[in-house]
Amino acid sequence: MEIFLQPGEIWFGDDETRIRTILGSCVAVTLWHPKRHVGGMCHYMLPMRPQVERAAYAVPDGRYGDEAIEMLIQEICAAGTRPHEYIVKLFGGGRMFPTADPRECVPDKNVTAARALTTRHGLKVVAEHLGGQGHRHVMLDTWNGKTWLKHSSLLAIDRIVSPATPSLAV
Repeated sequence: MEIFLQPGEIWFGDDETRIRTILGSCVAVTLWHPKRHVGGMCHYMLPMRPQVERAAYAVPDGRYGDEAIEMLIQEICAAGTRPHEYIVKLFGGGRMFPTADPRECVPDKNVTAARALTTRHGLKVVAEHLGGQGHRHVMLDTWNGKTWLKHSSLLAIDRIVSPATPSLAV
């Protein structure tokens, strides 16, 4: 079975699933249990819910990193496993708009949150591909724990290509 995660979604399950997503400034956390062959992924958009909204909404929302990780931790516990038993990888946090104000840089905040949240919950991060520019395609195969990544950087176009100029494969 193949699962495609939209922003704000999480998925956790057995050894017959491929989970995939596309990231820009968002972050995905993948986790896989090497003995049980279960795993999951979250795709969050922002590090945390605005304080004003926290009291009003009691239901966890996967759009926020802290809540998405909590949801994954609940799935880990429901599977009868512990967070430190998982192989964890972090992806995303790409700057999609290089001229954005660095004080309000959502990708950087997402990356910082991913590292802090995984540490806080005792998750062992073995690999990461974070920051930079552009978008990423990420896939996790729960049957063997392999994680696949395709990173596409932003390209600066500094000239107009005429119809007579051959196109370049990127």
